Amino acid sequence: MKVRTQMHEDTMSDPDLFKRGMRRLAAGVSVITTLDDGRPAGFVATAVTSVCADPAPSLLICVNRSASCHAVIHKSGIFCVNVLGEGDVEIANLFSSREHRHRRFTDCDWEALETGAPALTGALASFDCRVSEKMEVESHTVFLGRVATIKLWEREVHPLLYVDGHFDSLRSVALAKSAA
Repeated sequence: MKVRTQMHEDTMSDPDLFKRGMRRLAAGVSVITTLDDGRPAGFVATAVTSVCADPAPSLLICVNRSASCHAVIHKSGIFCVNVLGEGDVEIANLFSSREHRHRRFTDCDWEALETGAPALTGALASFDCRVSEKMEVESHTVFLGRVATIKLWEREVHPLLYVDGHFDSLRSVALAKSAA
């Protein structure tokens, strides 16, 4: 096998090229929620990943420090990762829009789990977490969360994905292949 090692410094520091490349990485879509002095707050995220299951289940989220929820999570020390299904595009759009911020917690059903951070009733899964560590990386903070409670709402697992700048699903890809 022949491996090319030639690198071009100019392309390695191009943030637009990096963003275009990352748009090709399909990611699950979640709504991250927290509490701001008892008031619910939240945003859409794709930067969520498991860290470990043992000895204490943990996951991490990456939050831009300019996001309105960043300071809230930092202060409250809690968050809930609500994994969206393919039928939750409207919820994803609602939490992606500043224009409809006032409707985020009125147009959906929510339940408080152990930490009090809102869990979306009907999400594929909700991971209720307490922040155990924080790490600043460039423009973002990586919040490591120790999972306090997990709620599996749905039996069917058909996740909502974000790829190439839009929401999609695994089934749309499968349907397109079977129709070809």
